[in-house]
Amino acid sequence: MKTENHAEKQKIIVLQGPTGVGKSAVSLDLSRAISAEIINADSMQFYRHMDIGTAKPTPQELSDIPHHLFSVVNPDEQFNAARFMREARLLIADIARRGRVPLLVGGTGLYIRALTRGLSSAPPADEALRNELISLGKEELYKTLKHIDPESAAHISRNDSVRIVRAIEVYRLTGETMSQHNLRHRFQDRPYACLKLCLTRNRDELYALIGARVERMVEDGLISEVERLFALGYGPELRPLCSIGYKQIAQHIRGELSRAEAVSRIQRETRRFAKRQLTWLRHDPENIWVKLPDGATDIRRHAKKFLNLE
Repeated sequence: MKTENHAEKQKIIVLQGPTGVGKSAVSLDLSRAISAEIINADSMQFYRHMDIGTAKPTPQELSDIPHHLFSVVNPDEQFNAARFMREARLLIADIARRGRVPLLVGGTGLYIRALTRGLSSAPPADEALRNELISLGKEELYKTLKHIDPESAAHISRNDSVRIVRAIEVYRLTGETMSQHNLRHRFQDRPYACLKLCLTRNRDELYALIGARVERMVEDGLISEVERLFALGYGPELRPLCSIGYKQIAQHIRGELSRAEAVSRIQRETRRFAKRQLTWLRHDPENIWVKLPDGATDIRRHAKKFLNLE
């Protein structure tokens, strides 16, 4: 049986977990303990001018520890898993050359998988076909996916229009389902020795933290942030501005929701999103789960053992 020789591979640490669980604070503490530099793996934190609603690190945190891939594209630019893989791999090599530890932090599981296991052979996007599919609406899209690719439909949320459209697109372009493409590829491109730490909390505690964070975002100026984005010419139809938080605040600005209603809906949708993230993360057997707050001391121990620092 062939085994991977981790001694010949660059070591990286991945810190994942649902939104609101406390990844940022843990990543800063861990970075100081192991001389790491943080690479963003949260799909919303790539965008400029979107700081409060995406819970980016503060200017002080950014200056204390080197951070990479934060605020690198405008809201009307594309940033996908393939681009993340290319740029993150260059950063990992540079960080390692300087004798530091690459620490990937985020909750976007697809991007982490692209980085650590490569991308499938599925074809590139076809914008005309995508627009045609989007016009069908969520219910019809999910019904179509269940018919052509029940395996993919079983683990894609019926509300995840982006992944549903992509799965149908792949089938329409190739005649093969996304699950068939993934099975053939098997994600064998594994260039790193990877420690995957996955943070979790009791559900009630996580939901309470999410609720408090949403209220704090609004108090810290989320409404003004969305108004500034509109003033800069970024419309509410852009994909980043359709994300949780920005969509509801835009509705509030247009007078469709009161402030209290907007806050309540953001909290509800964020809880649902956290649940979907946890479902995705549980499918990866490589994850080492750490339950906060009691397990916080285990994080340094796992990392130091992995890096042969103890």
